[in-house]
Amino acid sequence: MTNKLSDKDKKDWQNFIDSSKKLESKEIDQKIDSRISKRTIDLHGYTLEEANKEISKFIENCYLNKVKKINVITGKGMRSKNFDDPYRSTDLSILKYSVPEYIKNNSELMNKVIRIDFDSVNSSSTGSFDIFLKTIK
Repeated sequence: MTNKLSDKDKKDWQNFIDSSKKLESKEIDQKIDSRISKRTIDLHGYTLEEANKEISKFIENCYLNKVKKINVITGKGMRSKNFDDPYRSTDLSILKYSVPEYIKNNSELMNKVIRIDFDSVNSSSTGSFDIFLKTIK
């Protein structure tokens, strides 16, 4: 790498310095945009009923605040005691599977949702999934 600046680079730099035109701060815009565009909710330790209530409120709040993407942390369900109960579904009693199904079967919530990332839900290596929200018109 060379430390020498070309005459063109020097001229461009001088033009930039002499210009009264201001640059917008990209850092501030990114911080504002990231607050608006993505939120996360952690449902570890919630019962199915509590998780469904929380995700309903959270989706509604995010939708109204123009959040575009929600990351839902549920855990993988590996420590669930439901595996030992033959009268319970091992899939639908685990938040990782039940929360997306709850959303999918709730027409009021689905009116606000573009897509649920079911690839992440079905992956054994992840304990979270994303929801992509529509924008308010």
